[in-house]
Amino acid sequence: MADWRVMGNSGTFKRSLLFSALSFLGFETYRVISQAVVVHAAAKVFKIEEILEQADYLYESGETEKLYQLLTQYKESEDAELLWRLARASRDVAQLSGTSEEEKKVLVYEALEYAKKALEKNEASFAAHKWYAICISDAGDYEGIKAKIANAYTIKEHFEKAIELNPKDATSIHLMGIWCYTFAEMPWYQRRIAKVLFAAPPSATYEEALGYFHRAEQVDPNFYSKNLLLLGKTYLKLHNRKLAAFWLTKAKEHPAHTEEDKQVQTEAAQLLTGFSDKN
Repeated sequence: MADWRVMGNSGTFKRSLLFSALSFLGFETYRVISQAVVVHAAAKVFKIEEILEQADYLYESGETEKLYQLLTQYKESEDAELLWRLARASRDVAQLSGTSEEEKKVLVYEALEYAKKALEKNEASFAAHKWYAICISDAGDYEGIKAKIANAYTIKEHFEKAIELNPKDATSIHLMGIWCYTFAEMPWYQRRIAKVLFAAPPSATYEEALGYFHRAEQVDPNFYSKNLLLLGKTYLKLHNRKLAAFWLTKAKEHPAHTEEDKQVQTEAAQLLTGFSDKN
């Protein structure tokens, strides 16, 4: 005689078996999808690193336009490291002699947007702070003296943050020196405008600028011909001709790898010639 209890529970047993099979399949599907997501994420990270490696190679090689063409393919990226490099590349193309004034303006504001986005994606990136400050300064050239002075506070804040995040980045320190030098030599009429517009307008001294230029040199000796030039020019402002001549000579003798290096050599030579004429 058949056991009616087993017969009666056979439907339940089958459903349980089916549920177990589906659960197993579901788990396997989840496992496969999870692994695929991890693999995809790893591949994405690898691709970003590969792009950054290519970008850095092109930058070091002075291939400005090729670098820009490479990075603009990824302008929708969410990666801060890629975005600040794109901001830098846009700015570099804007400064090429063959770039028209109309194109330059477009590129300057384009660079600012990329730098801003990089900062939004990673506020702990010293380079994002640095390039955001640089790009704000560039954009200020199109916005008049009032905007330029107002932007100075923001620029200083981001340079200081870049230095705080990476005290070994000589470029950020150098740029803070330029900020001080610029406001130390601000013409009297701009100072008057600044006092009218702002209760506490930005100000700095040549001594402060000198401190940053020396600090940059200590972090990375001879890293940048313009830092050598500005050390010489700042000493001239402070009427120390001996040290001015020392740093201007170093600037003149610095190997010229870029167009800017050649311009620095020329300016340093002219300033040194001025010394000879006065002696």
